[in-house]
Amino acid sequence: MSIPALTPSLLHQAADLPTLVLGPSLGTGSLALWGPAVPYLRERFQLVAWDLPGHGESAPSTGDFSMAELASGVIKMLEALETDGVIVPGTPLFYTGVSVGGAIALQLANDFPGTFAGLSVICSAAKIGTPEGWRERAELVAKAGTPVVVTGSAERWFAPGFIEANPVISTDLLHNLQDADRFAYAHVCRALAGFDLREALPGMKDPILAIAGAHDVVCPPADAQFIAEHAPNARAATIDTVAHLAPAENPEATSALLVEFFASATAEKTA
Repeated sequence: MSIPALTPSLLHQAADLPTLVLGPSLGTGSLALWGPAVPYLRERFQLVAWDLPGHGESAPSTGDFSMAELASGVIKMLEALETDGVIVPGTPLFYTGVSVGGAIALQLANDFPGTFAGLSVICSAAKIGTPEGWRERAELVAKAGTPVVVTGSAERWFAPGFIEANPVISTDLLHNLQDADRFAYAHVCRALAGFDLREALPGMKDPILAIAGAHDVVCPPADAQFIAEHAPNARAATIDTVAHLAPAENPEATSALLVEFFASATAEKTA
């Protein structure tokens, strides 16, 4: 097990603004997932997205890693961006992520408290699925490749009618899945098999917003509510129109929730 190397994508550069780190969902690239939300976020934040190993811009991983090691990879990536001057020391740093990227928000709050002025967990949970289910998927994809899970993912990712109404966005995301490295995808599945931070939530002191999609069968609204009820500075919100990929499905509503929450987190910190 080792810390994976992650490649960032600078979706909007503005070093004088707070930096918002955008985390991915399994099977998606950061540009396809977060691109629709950029117009609604760019006036408030510098936007840095990262890709999972073997997805988007990140090179495939060469072995298994844990969620804690993946979170450490995010921190190492941000430290390198600070060294390069992309992130200015002392400016506010925020984090938001979808599905596995949202789970990493909780891992970061647990392992690196105080690093972020606020974190948002989107369409995710403190425990996702079952260890057995993730190990079975890892074995399947490692043998047969990611196309074997495209049909099931299309059914889970999007709210009813979204694919028909938004063929370009949905097709781009499903092509991300087809293009993902099968072994790296399996490594992420095995990391999720070992992920369970439910008992750690009471110790997470950072401001946390859990956003759920009303149509999400993977991480339903009850999972967001669980985070809000057990982490001391957490709250929950639900977007009625989305399933599992909120920033792509309804970027305007997702962005509005993020802007309001991070503004309030900043106000509370300076009060």
